[in-house]
Amino acid sequence: MAEQTTAPAAGRLPIALVIGVIAMVAVLLLPTPADLPVAGHRMLAILVFAVIVWVTEAVSYEASAIMITALMAFLLGTAPSVQNPDVILGTSAAINMGLAGFANSALALVAGALFIAAAMTHTGLDRYIALHTLDKIGTSTRRIFVGAIVVTIVLSLLVPSATARSAAVVPIMVGVIAAFGVSKRSNFAAGLMIVVAQGTSIWNVGIQTAAAQNLLTVGFMEKMLGETVSWADWLIAGAPWAIIMSVVLIAVTMKLLPPEANALEGGTEGVKQSLKELGPMTAPQKRLLFVSLALLVMWATGGKLHRFDTTSTTYAGLVVLMLPRVGVMTWKEVQARIPWGTVIVFGVGISLGTALLTTEAGQWLGQQVVVRTGLDAFGPVGVFAILSAFLILIHLGFASATALTSAMLPIMISVLTVLPGEFSRLGMTMLLGFVMSYGFILPINAPQNMVCLGTETFNARQFAKVGITLTVIGYLLMLGFAGTYWKWLGWM
Repeated sequence: MAEQTTAPAAGRLPIALVIGVIAMVAVLLLPTPADLPVAGHRMLAILVFAVIVWVTEAVSYEASAIMITALMAFLLGTAPSVQNPDVILGTSAAINMGLAGFANSALALVAGALFIAAAMTHTGLDRYIALHTLDKIGTSTRRIFVGAIVVTIVLSLLVPSATARSAAVVPIMVGVIAAFGVSKRSNFAAGLMIVVAQGTSIWNVGIQTAAAQNLLTVGFMEKMLGETVSWADWLIAGAPWAIIMSVVLIAVTMKLLPPEANALEGGTEGVKQSLKELGPMTAPQKRLLFVSLALLVMWATGGKLHRFDTTSTTYAGLVVLMLPRVGVMTWKEVQARIPWGTVIVFGVGISLGTALLTTEAGQWLGQQVVVRTGLDAFGPVGVFAILSAFLILIHLGFASATALTSAMLPIMISVLTVLPGEFSRLGMTMLLGFVMSYGFILPINAPQNMVCLGTETFNARQFAKVGITLTVIGYLLMLGFAGTYWKWLGWM
């Protein structure tokens, strides 16, 4: 999810914002290529501005989203229409283009997902599930690490927000560390928190509704490719990779940060004490659990047992959760807990990608990438290897996978659409969407990393030590899957 950044000092423009404006103007002053419409040229300039502002976090993501919409309104509004170059597009049509993403069903799904995450936090169901899961696992260090992964998987199925999941799990894990009586700076504490952060990113890949960037990927599929991937198909493709990587995560963490002991005393008592304080499941928790499980079944069987799409079934669940006497939250409680800025960033991100396609900027840019890099000489696995490696490297400069997806996935889709040969453009888009969750190396690369870093149990060097190894293994494993499993499923 998008994160709020610190506002700049009054009366002083951030240098990065100024650089973004200068870069945008520089692109605008370049001669327009003969095969690129004027609107497309201006759209590329806006894209350059967006990437610089998002990478540097010159302003908050929400503020940058509003800036991008305004730039689209005036720069595209004063440009000739792509369909009829003799007519100026007009600001009314251009602002509609800038707001087109807000009419996308994926945006509605994000809002619904944020609602469910808020309901989980409000009722305490996420904490209840996490503690009961840990209680069943055991108290050896390996079992605790496995328990952290199991909690992550269960909550990934029910809580559609990586930030909300980590915010729920981290206090529990801090309590576990305290119950074990070990130092916050011990290898055990560091390893446990790193497993929580990295495990969250890993399962963002495996479950479509686990993260905003996945839903943004679905939105781009619908807008730019005219089709999408079901929740179940995403799970079938991504979960095996996530399961293997979960095992790798535990093995790598225990190897690079070996716990001080194989078993720690006091853990069982600490968890049971927390459960005793928590008390039995409340009526609102039971109702929320029932609705969440019902939604999970509907998501998993979409297109198989029924024809209802994920967004529609989610909103049916929200109706139940909002009903008087039956529901678990009032609207006032909901609106105070939902980060509405995320919805704005999401909508503008889809608008940006759609405008790149509408103005033919995306197709032109994709053609240039193919011609100048020789991508057309590679097979599907080679193309995936190159594009995914590029996304992993450029992710180092982004603090939000949502921003990374907004900026880069439309370009990736444009490249795929102009590549020759028979391969699944939809499948390759999904697989590149998997790579958007590779925030393994730097704590700043994902909000869940920062939540865990705030516990002061590990430092950036320890995180990168584990993260670099995970990135290399995860990348090679994806290439192996691309050449075998995903190819057999027809996604390559």
